[in-house]
Parts: sequence; C-alpha cells; structure tokens
Amino acid sequence: MGHLPAEPSRSRIAAASLIGTAIEYYDFYIYGTAAALVLNTAFFPSLDPVAGGLAAFSTFAVAFLSRPPGSILFGHWGDRVGRKSMLVASLLVMGISTVAIGLLPGYETIGVLAPVLLVTLRFTQGIGLGGEWGGAVLLATEHAPPGKRGLYSTFPQLGASVGFIAANGSFLVLGAALSDVEFGSWGWRLPFLASLLLVIVGLYVRLRIAETPVFQDAMDNRRIARVPLAGLVRHQWRRVLLGAGAMIAAFTLFYTATTYCLAYGTTALGIPKTTMLGLTLLGVVFMAAGTVASALLSDRVGRRRILITATAAAAGWGLVMFPLMETGSTALAGLSLAGTLGLMGLIFGPMGAYLPELFRTEFRYSGASAAYSLGGVLGGAVPPLVATGMRANGLSVLAIGGYVSAMAVLSLLCLLALPETSGKTSEPADSGHPGGFGGLR
Repeated sequence: MGHLPAEPSRSRIAAASLIGTAIEYYDFYIYGTAAALVLNTAFFPSLDPVAGGLAAFSTFAVAFLSRPPGSILFGHWGDRVGRKSMLVASLLVMGISTVAIGLLPGYETIGVLAPVLLVTLRFTQGIGLGGEWGGAVLLATEHAPPGKRGLYSTFPQLGASVGFIAANGSFLVLGAALSDVEFGSWGWRLPFLASLLLVIVGLYVRLRIAETPVFQDAMDNRRIARVPLAGLVRHQWRRVLLGAGAMIAAFTLFYTATTYCLAYGTTALGIPKTTMLGLTLLGVVFMAAGTVASALLSDRVGRRRILITATAAAAGWGLVMFPLMETGSTALAGLSLAGTLGLMGLIFGPMGAYLPELFRTEFRYSGASAAYSLGGVLGGAVPPLVATGMRANGLSVLAIGGYVSAMAVLSLLCLLALPETSGKTSEPADSGHPGGFGGLR
C-alpha cells in the first residue's frame, strides 16, 4: 500500500510542482505578451495593424490546438510509466521550443520561412504544456494526505500566477530600459532566451523527486491500463467533456484580460505599454490570492460549490469589465483587470484537485490533462481572436463582454452536471472500480 512521505519530501514535492509549472507557464505567457506587443511587426510586417494583430494572435492560438495532442501523448505515458518522467520530458519540450523562438530570425531576414517556423515552435510549446499541467497537479495531489488535496494542489496552480508575473515583469523591465526600436529589434528576445537557465533549475528540482505513492501502488498491484485513452473514452468520456466545459470560463477570463486587453489598452485606448503591463501584473496578484483562497477553502466546503459560485459571478462580471476599461481611466482599467483575474483565480484554484478527482487512477493523467487542454482550446485560443474580430467589424466592447459572460454560463451548466468530489475516498461513482485517492492511502 502507499504511504505518506516524510515532511522533507513533501517540501520537495511542493517545490517541484510549483517551480516546474511556473517555468512552463512563463515560457507560454511570454509568447502571449510578445504577440500583443511586437510579433505582428517582427513576423508579419507586410500586413496592416489589424491583420497583423490577428495573425500574431493566430500563432498564439496554435499552441492551444496542440495542447490536446500533447495531453494525449504525455497522458498515455504518464499513466503507463509514471508521472515523474513525463514531467521532465514536458519541461524539456517546452524549454527547447521557447529558446528556439528567441533565436528565430525575423521576416526581414528569412522571409516567409520566419512565420512558418514560428508557428511550428509555438505548436511544440503547446505539446509540452499539454503534458505539464496534468502531471504537476497529480504530483501534488497524489502525495497529499487525506483531506488536503486542495491545499497541495495550490502549489502547481500558483505556478500560473508566478510564471505570468515573471513573464510580464521581464517585459515591463525591458520596456522601461530599452527604446521602442531596441525592444522591437532584439529586446523582446531576451525573455525567451532566459528560459534556458530556468529550465536547468526546473530539471534539477524535478529529477530529485520520487514517483507518487498512488501511482506506485497501482504499479505494484498491476492496475496499469495498456491503452489509457481507450479506457478513458470507454468509461469516462462524459467527464472529459464536462470538465473541459467547466474550464472554459477560467481560460476566457484570463486570456481576454492578459492578451486581448493588453493589446486593446495600448492601441485603442492609448494607455502606455508599461502602464498596461503594470496593471496586468497587479491583476495577477489578485488572481494568485483568489487561487490560494479558493483552493484552501475547497477542502472545507467542497470544490463544486466554490466553482459554481465563482463562475456565476464571472457571468455577471463579463458585462462590467469592458465598460470599466472603455472609460480610459487608468484606475478603472486596473479595477477591470483585477476583478477579471481575481475571479479567474477563484475558479482556477479548486480545479487542481477537482479535475483529477473526476477520474480513475488508471487514466487520471490522461483524463485531467485532456479536460484541461480541451477547455483551453475554446477558452484560451478563441477569445483573443473573437474579441479582435468583433472590434474589427465595428461591434462594441459590450458585445465582447457579452461573449465572456456567455462562456461563463456554458461553464456553469457543465459544473451543474458534474458531482462534488472533495472528501471522497473512492473512485468516481461512474467508474465501476474501487480504490482511488483515498482507497490507495
């Protein structure tokens, strides 16, 4: 049977899940920031500003399309050979792709090959991140003592906030230190190249961790699926789709605020680039606070109750966020971003425990990763494109806010169709299999 790790091991698990996830999200987010600020001119200079912006956001969206294949690939082997090895592999895939983007020549140097290679590297970034999140949350939650999975899942969930602060912070410093010409020419590349050092640190930490006791117990008792995806589709496909739908609201809030609003604030509203970056960073602090508070509270009152409450609030907030920004007031724009990202954190916090708890041990990596990644396609890739397209066609920002609200309502309906999972010590009721987090303890 599995056993609880000693206290130093718990500290190492917390560090490995937080640091590794923070690095992966740093790599992912620096691209989003660069897409909003500079990639349109560096790789699509022949297009007008609107078309260039759409092209840059389209390359941003490519990584969301490659997340589901990444989740299938890493999920398969994570459920077959273990969580630890896949976490190391996903970090390498993401890190190498990110550094290569920083070294990639622009359109003026190699012509049309530049955007082609950019899309290819962005695709491999998505493959890496598709395997990262599921492995990181399982590393944390499958080591957690009974009744503390929400607490332990806080560490990988916080990686999103830490990674974003590091990513945008680096662009904020560069924007203040360099001229616009220097930043557009070579300065934007530095955050991508810095990923090399971060990956080395992440690998050092992850190579020192042990396999999770839950997966080790499954190995010892020969409860390993030969084809995890087949078992997942056969037994729990409905939970994959509902879990993906439940994630849409969080992704929509986050990427509308951090990617589209960043471009909209600097171009349409005339707010200085450094000011918008600073406001976004402040908003992510609210996101981190919401993540911690809701994850911890989910151990006490239940994950589903918090998720339903926060998602319902997001449905109303979508109609408020853009009118606040449209005032042009720096303070109200900051309030818009803080409210949007704070709500995202409240939804995001419990998901680190909730999605894994929906699935059986034999295909938990595959199930949680697939639900998370599929939610990212609709909630992460689509909103910046939809918002940019709406503005290009003369629709008001209130319509964009209505779109955000509609996505939150969709997530709310999915949550209402899913069960509560916190405090349960068995596999999901529809799995037809005994055991699980608690059963393996």
